[in-house]
Amino acid sequence: NLPTGAGDDIKIDATYAKGNTKAVVSTSGASPSFAMFGGTSLAGAYQSIGFGQTSDAVFLPGFLTGGATGDLKLTEAFGVRGAFNHNWDPYWSTSLWGSYGAVRYNGSATDILSAKGQFCASFNFGKVVSADYSCNPDFNFAQVGVVTRWTPVKNLTFSAEVGAFFLDQKFTGA
Repeated sequence: NLPTGAGDDIKIDATYAKGNTKAVVSTSGASPSFAMFGGTSLAGAYQSIGFGQTSDAVFLPGFLTGGATGDLKLTEAFGVRGAFNHNWDPYWSTSLWGSYGAVRYNGSATDILSAKGQFCASFNFGKVVSADYSCNPDFNFAQVGVVTRWTPVKNLTFSAEVGAFFLDQKFTGA
């Protein structure tokens, strides 16, 4: 028992995966990919977009490069999650939760033999880019939120939740 009250608890989880981003980024279904919109200071542009592409591995077909390594380049992911739950009484409880994670495509954007190089070669193929553009598919993400629950009778719970999601992607330019 925590000193904050009967039945209160803290949960903490840390995960690392190489070649299995779903183990870190998602709890069910396929691994999600993220796209978030925001403002920009780029002249003539209406908005900016941030990408967070999850994958277990990267493979670059030979027709894009004139040759292929014949293997998959595994991506890495790590994350930490936590929550604190407080029971106000037998009917009401509140939880504060948060998480932080990262997906890494190892290597260099110019090294075609690395995960980052293979991703960037495929992503950049046929695109016109700005002078300040750099390809880096690595990204970090974080979430924080609070949920309050009311359980008036057994097996019936009403809840209200608010949360925020943050994406720190590493692409630059246009």
